[in-house]
Amino acid sequence: MSDNGLHHVTAYAGDIQRNLDFYRRVLGLRLVKKTVNFDDPSTHHLYYGDEAGRPGTILTFFPIPHAARGRIGIGETQETAFRVPRASIGWWTHRLIEKGVDHDALVQVFGEPTLRLRDPDGMPLALVGIDDASDAAASWIRGDVPAEYAIRGFHGVTLLLGEAEPTARILTDVFGFSEAGREGTMIRYGNGGELGGFVTLRAVGEFLRGRPGAGSVHHIAFRAKDDAEQASMVSALTGSHGVQVTEQRDRAYFRSVYFREPGGVLFEIATDIPGFAVDEPADALGEALKLPAFLEPHRARIEEVLPAIT
Repeated sequence: MSDNGLHHVTAYAGDIQRNLDFYRRVLGLRLVKKTVNFDDPSTHHLYYGDEAGRPGTILTFFPIPHAARGRIGIGETQETAFRVPRASIGWWTHRLIEKGVDHDALVQVFGEPTLRLRDPDGMPLALVGIDDASDAAASWIRGDVPAEYAIRGFHGVTLLLGEAEPTARILTDVFGFSEAGREGTMIRYGNGGELGGFVTLRAVGEFLRGRPGAGSVHHIAFRAKDDAEQASMVSALTGSHGVQVTEQRDRAYFRSVYFREPGGVLFEIATDIPGFAVDEPADALGEALKLPAFLEPHRARIEEVLPAIT
């Protein structure tokens, strides 16, 4: 079993309040961190996840007012999937109807009941029913969804690619995944773990490239338990695969390196440490606007330009 599953997924959104209302009040996730894009502090950076903000549960957004919608194409994340208890799929179907959420009929994907939906910006999501979803710690039980139905972190992501094999080599050689099944044009890779344990590659040959915008994924991040494990992965990427990797960047709640995998998707390797409770108590996660030390002197100006949210 490998612990190098998904750490987080980061996407673009449009209206910030609409994004908050959907992920907190419809999907029932916890807002675990309210900060800014460190590279553009005029933009919020919102982190949603489970009660503790554990790696493998974190979906983050850069909300950009009036942003045009993105277009999914090759070199992009096609779908981001969450784990829910199998017995809750009927409840979720009724909830999506009640809340007016755009969704498809229930289908079976790799033998698992899968409910596909879109968020208000058109971002493709899925709820995957699994038998072993008893880990309530991977949910936010004080949210707007009853504990027995609550999302239990990520199931995985589906990547749309021209060809699968070059990306598969990165997944297997660097992150410790192995092939877990084939279905149509899809090849699934798993790491034997639970949270964020699957990456599905869908190879479609020549196709349109993706276009960034609201509802599109900016990058996906894989876990490294610490700096040493991250450095080992970087060594494998550069030495065995000839992949260029950025310098390490301090994101306050984890430390990151980035690279384009052969299919064009932006990958990140993020450390599990120090975590989201490093600058506010665990029971108050997401309540206050948190800024890194280098931006704190500019707080007044930053708060002045950020849109108000509730």
